[in-house]
Amino acid sequence: MLITHDTRCALDTVVDLVNTAPEDDASPDALPDVGALEDFVRNHEISDVGMLSEFDLSAVRKIRSRFASVFAAPDARAAATLINDLVAAAGTTPRLTDHDGYEWHVHYFAPGASVADHLAADCGMALAFFVVAGEQERLRRCEAPDCRRAFVDLSRNRSRRYCDSRTCGNRLHVAAYRARRKEAAG
Repeated sequence: MLITHDTRCALDTVVDLVNTAPEDDASPDALPDVGALEDFVRNHEISDVGMLSEFDLSAVRKIRSRFASVFAAPDARAAATLINDLVAAAGTTPRLTDHDGYEWHVHYFAPGASVADHLAADCGMALAFFVVAGEQERLRRCEAPDCRRAFVDLSRNRSRRYCDSRTCGNRLHVAAYRARRKEAAG
């Protein structure tokens, strides 16, 4: 599957956005305030965003939970319905642009859109491309029992199981190894 630079950036952004949500009631929200949202926007080089407010923070948190539902969708039809709703609510307005030293690419958000609408449109379209390509199953959650982080499986054979093989994957492999050694030792 060919993934353009801007689609890859949007995928990275939506995964990081979904992963800012608290994993449970005891976990902190990684977007606790407007300052954290400003950092998120800056770190992801989200363009055409003005001054951010509490209203923006609330709106971004709402679309974050809607994006999380896409990663939990049981099938392509359910994912398509969720994505269609997100993109339509954002008032999608595709347009070509070549800003900040990047070659021509498509922005799906309307000029002057809120940061929430910007994210819903651009990230929603990136997810839509996966559904259209029949690759919705690549939108996953980590299989480690103590981790539910979202990720996009871009491996050739669709075999990635963990959000990060160096942390979650390695931790589970070490635990399995220790359990086998303990069982063998009797």
